[in-house]
Amino acid sequence: MTGTETETPRTRTLPVTDLSLVVLIGATGSGKSTFARKHFKATEVISSDYCRGLVSDDENDQSASRDAFEVLHYIAGKRLAAGRLTVVDATSVQADARRQLVQLAREHDVLPIAIVLDMPEQVCAERNAARPDRAGLPRAVIQRHRRDLRRSLRGLEREGFRKVHVLRSVEEAETAEVVLEKRFNDLTHLTGPFDIVGDIHGCSSELETLLTKLGYEDGVHPEGRTAVFVGDLVDRGPDSPGVLRRVMGMVKSGNALCVPGNHENKLGRYLKGSKVQRTHGLAETIEQLEGEPEEFVQEVREFIRGLVSHYVLDGGKLVVCHAGLPEKYHGRTSGRVRSHALYGETTGETDEFGLPVRYPWAEDYRGKAVVVYGHTPVPDTTWINNTICLDTGAVFGGRMTALRWPERELVDVPAEKVWYEPVKPLVAEAPGGHEGRPLDLADVHGRRVVETRHLGNVNVREENAAAALEVMSRFAVDPRLVPYLPPTMAPTATSREEGYREHPAEAFAQYRGDGIAQVVCEEKHMGSRATVLVCKDADAARTRFGVDGPTGSVYTRTGRPFFKDPEVTEEVLTRLRSAVTDAGLWEELDTDWLLLDGELLPWSLKSTGLLRNQYAAVGAASGAVFPSAVAALEAATARGVDTGELLERQRGRADDAAAFTDSYRRYCWTTDGLEGVRFAPFQLLAVAGRSLAAVPHDEQLFWLDRLVAADEAAGTGLLRRTGRILVDTADEDSVRAGTDWWLELTAAGGEGMVVKPLQAYARDGKGRLVQPGVKVRGREYLRIIYGPEYTRPQQLERLRERFLGHKRSLALREYALGLEALDRLAADEPLWRVHEAVFAVLALESEPVDPRL
Repeated sequence: MTGTETETPRTRTLPVTDLSLVVLIGATGSGKSTFARKHFKATEVISSDYCRGLVSDDENDQSASRDAFEVLHYIAGKRLAAGRLTVVDATSVQADARRQLVQLAREHDVLPIAIVLDMPEQVCAERNAARPDRAGLPRAVIQRHRRDLRRSLRGLEREGFRKVHVLRSVEEAETAEVVLEKRFNDLTHLTGPFDIVGDIHGCSSELETLLTKLGYEDGVHPEGRTAVFVGDLVDRGPDSPGVLRRVMGMVKSGNALCVPGNHENKLGRYLKGSKVQRTHGLAETIEQLEGEPEEFVQEVREFIRGLVSHYVLDGGKLVVCHAGLPEKYHGRTSGRVRSHALYGETTGETDEFGLPVRYPWAEDYRGKAVVVYGHTPVPDTTWINNTICLDTGAVFGGRMTALRWPERELVDVPAEKVWYEPVKPLVAEAPGGHEGRPLDLADVHGRRVVETRHLGNVNVREENAAAALEVMSRFAVDPRLVPYLPPTMAPTATSREEGYREHPAEAFAQYRGDGIAQVVCEEKHMGSRATVLVCKDADAARTRFGVDGPTGSVYTRTGRPFFKDPEVTEEVLTRLRSAVTDAGLWEELDTDWLLLDGELLPWSLKSTGLLRNQYAAVGAASGAVFPSAVAALEAATARGVDTGELLERQRGRADDAAAFTDSYRRYCWTTDGLEGVRFAPFQLLAVAGRSLAAVPHDEQLFWLDRLVAADEAAGTGLLRRTGRILVDTADEDSVRAGTDWWLELTAAGGEGMVVKPLQAYARDGKGRLVQPGVKVRGREYLRIIYGPEYTRPQQLERLRERFLGHKRSLALREYALGLEALDRLAADEPLWRVHEAVFAVLALESEPVDPRL
């Protein structure tokens, strides 16, 4: 029990762990609420009186106590689950009330701490008398509370409280100071860089070789890096004392951290005098330690005793433990957490070698922090859902491995020999592929909030997620081959230029107003948006994306395959792969896969049904009606009937209908297999280890021009160049040149252009993300969207009012999600993390918005 009668009030401090359940204990009137208000935040304190008021409108209604404490326990549980310090302000003088709170702390793996206000009876009576709502409280109630408290005071630690602070006078309570202490496992303030070393098992020579390869000189790194050891330093190998001496020295000098392994735990129990079985290499370690001075053995015992089960490092981004740790245990403190960190979890079964079958916790892991661990030897390190096992069996003749953090670079050295024969051969923990079980319905189902680097949190409604789930489940490409979906794009503001619905002037003015000096205008090809993932070969596809057979994918902006026949898809990828090879981009970009954004032509390739049922139907109907109507009116005019206005109106409508038909036919042609199919890439999104979304668009287009040139030289005719012009938004001549370029492009039958900030990730003067691009569609093309007669003055005037706010918001949110997916892909994050952002884009696409925009 902490706190004694001899301590003076002036020196009394009450250490409280920063994540714990603090239980204030004392009779009514002992000053618990006053103490809580003085030392804790109002949000940290949960009062039983307040909870009574919540359920009964009367804080003193004892008949509502059962319901009130259900509310109290519920709120406390939610706070503890969220990792918040929680203080319970109730009398808690009865053992049963405290038992429930101790159990609550254990359920959430936090320490229960008791602060007892053992005030004299007279003090409690006077305080209650001074309160109008307690003035009539019988003295017997206070006496009963104090008897219950006195009866249990000495047994609080046995009940499970890890710290007990007792305050026995008003002066002591008033002068006491609560001091928050960080948990021993909380090293979030240490940001590295770190070198995390896997299981060593007494292989001292290999350890020294690995440390030298990592750049350490006599246990010190010249660049100030810190080694972190995942445990299992001892047993089985030839020199456990040498390993201990090196690791202990580095920890003592501040050049290393170390967590315990199950082998240290067993050795520590032996050194304390406990009876243990000398198996799994412990006998060899004991024999080796017998040749060491007693002082060293005592240092080993103290070293092991002081090891912490796991560490949370680098602002919470990194967790290091011995046997792996689910997210719910990160930063927690309990026997259950320590046991999992030391031994992991098993299924309760044994394999053919008589060893316990490990539960594949990493396959279920969905945490934000990277978990680095060891314990179970594997032949090769494999990233599984933001976790990696570094035990590559050095003592069994494998390798000793380290992970450089934050670089995520693996460094290893081979074992000098087989020091200990394994019970079973080294086998991979994961079931194969880039990850274990990659996706789960829980990752995308229901209402979701997706964190993005560029726009903060993006919300996904449950009904939108359900719509996306149907598309992704029934129609989409293998999710492993859909690492990105492109955002929707908003049009420019409505033009005030006579005869135009959209015009470049508004696009240039928009970006000029956002403070964007340079933009690039890129030709729109009137194809279908297509994303292409192309791998260097089947091995690259298997290694990075975990697929057998396909060497990439070609899919629509909703993730559906462009070609029904997989062989046609592979032929597209083969031609594109050849162009990448001939352009030298594999070597220049140091990659074995590329992700491209572009347009696939012709438009009719994916829109046959739309063309037949909507556009062709309108064209056919007008072609059948207007010629005969005009002919009849002309005949009537010839007979002297005055049809001037009606005839001219019908001739105009006939011309508009003919222009409408010409507009959609311009983007349609017959294809046979790949004959007639064209792909116009306009952005290189990502390569191995890098997102290229931040590369300026002119540099992007330079790479793609080389790709097109290589394709043309090979004579395949697959790729089409994207025309472009750079515009200075503050220069009138430059703006005029951009406008003229658009006029010429659309006059020649082009769809229009997309105006983009030259520099990616552009932000306005207030730091807000600006539109990644706005489309400016040609006058004739818009007939397809708004109808044959939209260019008539009265129609244009009617159509001028359109609301772009929702479309622009949607475009920004989808853009931010796309960038997030690319960043996660480049960082080699697990598929479920990449797909979380990809799926959110698809979900947002189901939000209702004017399809003409």
